[in-house]
This record gives sequence, C-alpha cells and structure tokens, in this order.
Amino acid sequence: MTVRPIRIFGDPGLRMVTETVTSFDRELAALVADMTETMYAAPGVGLAANQVGVGLRVFVYDVGDGPSHIVNPVLETSEPLYDEDEGCLSVPGLSFPTVRSEHATVTGADLHGEPVAFSGSGLLARCFQHEVGHLQGRLYLDELQGPTAREAKRAVRTSEWFTASPAMTQLTEDQFRTWYS
Repeated sequence: MTVRPIRIFGDPGLRMVTETVTSFDRELAALVADMTETMYAAPGVGLAANQVGVGLRVFVYDVGDGPSHIVNPVLETSEPLYDEDEGCLSVPGLSFPTVRSEHATVTGADLHGEPVAFSGSGLLARCFQHEVGHLQGRLYLDELQGPTAREAKRAVRTSEWFTASPAMTQLTEDQFRTWYS
C-alpha cells in the first residue's frame, strides 16, 4: 500500500468526470488499498479516485464503522435537506456550511464486481454525496451559495496552500470564477 499525493483545489483533474470501472482486477484492488491508506493518513472520512489523480468511478470512506468502498456508484437522495459544516481533503483547512440531503443511498459494486448498496443518514449521507460529487467533477464549494460562496472564495484566495502555489496565484478572476460554475 502507498500513500498517494492528494490533488488540491485548482488541479484540473478534480474537474474531470470520471470513467466507469470495467476491470475488477488487482490494479483496482491496489488502488482501493492505496486510497484507503491515503484517506487515513490525511486524515479524512472519504476519498474519491480523482483526488489522487485516477479518473475512475470509485471512492473509499470510513465514517467510524471501518473502511469501505464503492465502485461505479449511483447516488439517490431524499429530503429533508440540512446545513452543516463540510470540508474536503482537496481544499485543506477550510470548511463551510453546505446543504445536503439528510439521507442517501449508494448502489454500485465491490472490488469483485458484485452488486452492493449502502444507505445512511447524517455524516454517512453527506460523505456519499460529497464523494459522488467528486466523481462528477464537482467540489463541495460548488454547492455553496450567496454569502457563504463569497466567503469561501475569499478564504480560498487567502489560504496558505493557494497563495504558495505560483500556478494558483496566476489564475485570473475569470478563471477563478469558472471553478464555481
């Protein structure tokens, strides 16, 4: 197992829609093992493949019941909605109130291609929504609206990891705005 580098906000790979997994092989098993180790090392409660530079529809998570994974997830959510602080390993050190569904179900496959389904509320539901969003090329920042979105943009622009990166500080206002469209 290997701890892989986590892609940070601004990396174009975070905006790519991931591809369906078609090979349930040792490479997939190694990816899931590496992602799990990376998630724990970060530390976090979930990690999508594109956060470590792999364009496949797979994520790992552990919200306190032990590690698990979903390959080719399909998300279903239901009301009610609730607002709670949310953060992301690709947006280090920042969290903002984010509206999510209270309950979510994810169906997909395990490492062997066998069908699986998981349902949950609270943090588990939030995790499912967050990670499936990554696989669709979205960040939790994209879910923010109004004053919270403006606050997030300011916080990202002034964060140490953003200002320390020459690539990030060279973004024009229009380019920066596209991360929120």
